[in-house]
Amino acid sequence: MEMKKRINLELRNRAPEEVTELVLDNCLCVNGEIEGLNDTFKKLEFLSMANVELSSLARLPSLTKLRKLELSDNIISGGLEVLAEKCPNLTYLNLSGNKIKDLSTVEALMEMKMMKMKRNMKLVHLKAMRRRRKRRRRRRRRKTKQAQNWERKRKWASPT
Repeated sequence: MEMKKRINLELRNRAPEEVTELVLDNCLCVNGEIEGLNDTFKKLEFLSMANVELSSLARLPSLTKLRKLELSDNIISGGLEVLAEKCPNLTYLNLSGNKIKDLSTVEALMEMKMMKMKRNMKLVHLKAMRRRRKRRRRRRRRKTKQAQNWERKRKWASPT
């Protein structure tokens, strides 16, 4: 289902000005950009767009009341500076499972008022990055131990 259609379904005969929560998980966005979401969602406090193949936040409308933004499992790799001007009251942001490779991409968020003023801001994607690194380290250690054990067995088994 496309994002525009999903937004119309989620409205449930309400005006966009009345909506405080909007869940658009698992719908498709065309060309990796936001569609159908506009400035009329003035009271929106929670927006979830998980697993929608989103690659850009360039078309994100100005959502001044937005506090929670769920963007997990997309293909976002940059352009996070848009959040600073469009969502000034943001206190929760989940970017886990995106294509963010290093912390320099997130530096744009450090300039935001929300990072300086609100200590409860959570960047969940950082935790996910740490978990991935730990998993990789564990796998390397396991492979190294297996290779060492195989080498020891080979020395004992070979007749000299």
